Amino acid sequence: MEDLLTVIGDINTNIWNPMAYMALGLGLFYTVWTGAVQIRRLPDLVRILREKSTSDDGEISSFQALALTLSSRVGVGNIAGVATAIAVGGPGALFWMVVMALLGGATAFAESTLAQVYKRRVRGEYRGGIPYYIERGLGQKWLAVVSAAATLLLYSVLAPGVQSFNIANSFEVAFNAPTWISGLVVAGLFAVIVIGGTKRIVNVADKVVPFMAAGYILLAIVVIVVNIGEVPAVFALILTSAFGTNEIFGGIVGAAIAWGVRRAVFSNVAGVGEGTYASAAASVSHPAKQGIVQAFSVYVDTVLVCSATGIMIVMTGSYNVVTEAGETLAENIPGVAAGTAYTQAALETIFPGFGPVFVAVSLFLFAFTTIIAFNYISTSAAAYLFSERALPIATRLLQLAMTVMVYLGAVSSADLIWGIGDIGYGTLGWINMICLLFLAPTVGKVLKDYNRQRKQGLDPVFDPQKLGIRGADAWDMSAPTTSIRVAMERNAEVSR
Repeated sequence: MEDLLTVIGDINTNIWNPMAYMALGLGLFYTVWTGAVQIRRLPDLVRILREKSTSDDGEISSFQALALTLSSRVGVGNIAGVATAIAVGGPGALFWMVVMALLGGATAFAESTLAQVYKRRVRGEYRGGIPYYIERGLGQKWLAVVSAAATLLLYSVLAPGVQSFNIANSFEVAFNAPTWISGLVVAGLFAVIVIGGTKRIVNVADKVVPFMAAGYILLAIVVIVVNIGEVPAVFALILTSAFGTNEIFGGIVGAAIAWGVRRAVFSNVAGVGEGTYASAAASVSHPAKQGIVQAFSVYVDTVLVCSATGIMIVMTGSYNVVTEAGETLAENIPGVAAGTAYTQAALETIFPGFGPVFVAVSLFLFAFTTIIAFNYISTSAAAYLFSERALPIATRLLQLAMTVMVYLGAVSSADLIWGIGDIGYGTLGWINMICLLFLAPTVGKVLKDYNRQRKQGLDPVFDPQKLGIRGADAWDMSAPTTSIRVAMERNAEVSR
C-alpha cells in the first residue's frame, strides 16, 4: 500500500505543480481577455437570476443552474480541502486560494459561456459541457470522446469516494459512528434521489444549497467576531506566509502557492469544467448570462465558504504545518489527511461539544449534494458517449456503479481516496484548460455581442449566425425558447 501511495503522490506532483501555475495563468489571461468580466458584470447578476420563471419544459432557470453548480462546487474541499492546504502550505495557502478564485471567475465565465453556446437537446433536456464544446467549437471529435470518458470515470468512480469518505470520517469523530454504517446510509439516500432524474436532483440542490452555505458562513462569522482582536494578526500571518516573508513559513512559499491553487481548483473547479454541465442546462436568452452567474458561483465557493473555513482554522491555531523534512510546526492534531478534524477543532474552541457535530452535519450536506451533482455530470457525459436508445440503460448502470463507489469510498484509506481524486481532477483540468485557450476567440465574440446589446439598453439575445459561430444548433431563432421570446418582447418595448 505504501508503494502505491508513493506512486500516486508522485503522479499528483507531476500533474498539479505545473497545473497550479497553468490555472493561475489561464485565469489571468481570461481576466485580461474579457476585461475582468467576472468583476465588471457582477451588477447584472441580480437581474439575470430573476429570470427564473421563463424556462420551458426540460430546461432549468439560471438560479437552479447556479444551485446545481454550487452543489458540486461546495463540497469537502471547502472544509477538509482548505485544512489540508493550510497544513501543507501554511496559512499563506489561503491567500492563493482567494487569488485563484478571483482569477478563476473569468475562467468559469469562459467555460460556462461555451457550454451554453454549444449545448444540445437530448431526450427533451439540454445537455452540454466540455466534450460538446470541444467537438463543436474545436472540431476535435477524438479529444471530445477522451474528455467525455475522463469525465465519466472521474465523476462516477474516482470523485464520489472523496465526498463519502469525509462524511463517514466526520461522523466517526462527531458521533463515533462506524464508517461502514455511514457509507450504507449515504449510498442508500443517494440511490433514492438520483432515481428521480434531473428534476428531483435540481429540486434538492435548489433548496439545500443556499441554506447550507448561509448557515456555515454565519457560524464562521460568529467565530471571527468572538476572536475579533486576532483579526489583524491573522491577516498579517496569511499575507506574510503567502509571500515567504514570515520567519516560520518563509521556506514553504512554493508549497503555499501550489497547495492554495490546488485546493482552490479542487474546490471551485474553475478550469476543470465541472460547472459546464449544469450551465448548459439553463434556459437563458444569451450564453454570457450564464457565464456571469457561474463566475459568481466561484466567489461563493472560495471567497466566502473556503475563506470562512481558513480564517477559523488560522485564527484558532487549529492546524499543523508539515515541512519538507516531514516535521510539524504545531502539535494540535497529527496527520495531514485529517482535514475535517482541523475545522472541527477550530469550532470546538468556541462551541465546546458542538463543533464536531456542526461540522459533521455541514459536511454531510456539502458532500451529499456534491455527490448528487456528480450524478448529473456523469449522465451528461454519458449522453455524449451513448446513443439515445442506449442512454437509459447506461444511466442505470452508472447510478449503480456510483452507489457502490459511494459506499467503498466511506470505508477506504484517506490518502488513497484523496490521491486518486486529485489525479482525476488534474487530468481533466489539463484537457479543459488547453482547449479553453484555443476557444478564446469564440468567448470574445459572445461577450462583445452581450456588451453591445447591454450598451444599447437591450436584454441580450444570442443569434450565433450573425456572429459567424457554427455548431450552436440549440439556438434556433426560427423556434425561439421562452427565454428568448421574453427577452425579444422586452426589447420591443424598449424600441417603442
